[in-house]
Amino acid sequence: MAQKKSDTSEMPIADVTEKRRPSESEDRWAEKTLLPTLEKSPEKPIGAASGVNLDEHGRARFTTISGVPIRRLYTQADLPADWNYDEYLGYPGEPPYTRGIHSTGYRGKLFTMRQFSGFASPEETNQRYKYLLEHGGSGLSVAFDLPTLMGYDSDHPASEGEVGKCGVAIDSLEDMEILFDGIDLEKTTVSMTINSPASVLWAMYLVVAEKQGADWKKISGTIQNDILKEYIAQKEYIYPPAPSMRLVVDTFEFGSRFTPRFNTISISGYHIREAGSTALQELAFTLYDGVEYVEWAKRRGLDVDEFGPRLSFFFNAHNDFFEEIAKYRAARKIWYRVMKDRFGAKNQRTWLMRFHTQTAGVSLPAQQPRNNIARVALQALAAVLGGTQSLHTDAYDEALALPTEEAARIALRTQQIIAYESGVTHTVDPFGGSYFLESLTLQMENGAFDYFGKLDAMGGMVKAIERGYPQKEIAEASYQYQRAVEAKEKIIVGVNDFIVEEDSPKILYIDESVARQQSAKLKTLRQKRSSEEVQRRLQALKKAAAQEPRAESAGAISSANTMPYIIDAVRAYATVGEICEALRVVYGTYTEVSIT
Repeated sequence: MAQKKSDTSEMPIADVTEKRRPSESEDRWAEKTLLPTLEKSPEKPIGAASGVNLDEHGRARFTTISGVPIRRLYTQADLPADWNYDEYLGYPGEPPYTRGIHSTGYRGKLFTMRQFSGFASPEETNQRYKYLLEHGGSGLSVAFDLPTLMGYDSDHPASEGEVGKCGVAIDSLEDMEILFDGIDLEKTTVSMTINSPASVLWAMYLVVAEKQGADWKKISGTIQNDILKEYIAQKEYIYPPAPSMRLVVDTFEFGSRFTPRFNTISISGYHIREAGSTALQELAFTLYDGVEYVEWAKRRGLDVDEFGPRLSFFFNAHNDFFEEIAKYRAARKIWYRVMKDRFGAKNQRTWLMRFHTQTAGVSLPAQQPRNNIARVALQALAAVLGGTQSLHTDAYDEALALPTEEAARIALRTQQIIAYESGVTHTVDPFGGSYFLESLTLQMENGAFDYFGKLDAMGGMVKAIERGYPQKEIAEASYQYQRAVEAKEKIIVGVNDFIVEEDSPKILYIDESVARQQSAKLKTLRQKRSSEEVQRRLQALKKAAAQEPRAESAGAISSANTMPYIIDAVRAYATVGEICEALRVVYGTYTEVSIT
């Protein structure tokens, strides 16, 4: 047989023996069945026969959306020689968690249907939240507008033209009270997509919960609070990396003491993928960001088994169905290994990767937008089959504007159809054991650890960001994908093929009245609050922020932890802009390094 394999090296079936050891029966199939078929009818690429779609011999090549080559057939020969169920797969709810962190999958509890929403004023967003909850949503996810994300008040000159446009405008505790009016925060899980000013918006949320009479130890939800991915991908940072990381660790310390059911970070690959990364880069950079946060927290003196169980993750669900499922499965395995072997975590809950998923906004074109309903359904299905704990499905009109009520309802109904009609929630990890999926999962796992080695050698993620490494990797991947799209090697239905002209759907338009309304509220707020009290509390915050925090004994938080001082300022109705400006005075601002 060895002689035959050598003789067929230039044949169309050469890849059957490439880096693998097929069985005799697979060899026979390749020579007797496959080869005659290929000689009579050669394979044809999906898309233009050029570039990524051809191998070195000019034959059709098939790849994932990330450019990873895919074989025509997967068998036992594509798995390691020592592959066995117990070591590589295991059972649901047991290490290495390939098949999920819950032994019953979704039979005990469905994924949380957490629709991302926020637009215009707190009053209007409050009504949208109530609408989503009335239609079966089981959690809320807050989208903030750009000024809030950047730590500016609505009446700041830098906010002009952006107030309420990409999310809800929140300037003060008063706005947060309006946002959650009539919504029981002890019974509703809330996720907030906020990063640089995360501790400020979280403080506002905690004070609102307190005013409702909620017990901080019972409220649950998540703040995104992932500043590393801002430097890597989304670029909504305020302060330099070191003080930003200090603020994140402050929330870890405060949360582990006072809000044990609230996730103080959602380490986010979503925006890394939206910036153009491959699935592997999303996986590797996101998990290594997690490593970096743990390293910084340990340097503060925090115990990984105290804050580790409240670390959560946030992934993208893109179009390549199996690649996405493999990514989620590999993520659980990697995090288990990292927490157990690298950090010595002993608490089993610290080993568990819990993650939220959102369908890929970047994959939803403005052309023929109703096609996006199908894309979102496939992406959401991959997330569920990958074992996500909560899910947001994008609206089909995302590329055009913030979603209308109809588009938001269709997105929610997509989740409900998957949950209640498809049958995929009836069994755990239904694709487990598939040669193709197990091979892809191992590729993802090994590729991520390769990236880990490079990042370790650079001194960690902060050092890598400062030299532009992840930014360059993502820029190159984005360029290669765009080149393939423009060459029609990757087909996007309705964009570079199957094109028709059609009218745009009705969209949600946010005008400048929101900015005027928010500015008027701010003027009234500043007149009725105690300015002296606000300034006193902001000065106390600046003093704490300038000190080096140290871990305390007996479960106490550091005397320099900024969270109590931010909460005090929030209670005095200091605004988001005023609190962030106080921290700007202490920490300065960040300017990105060039990656050219």
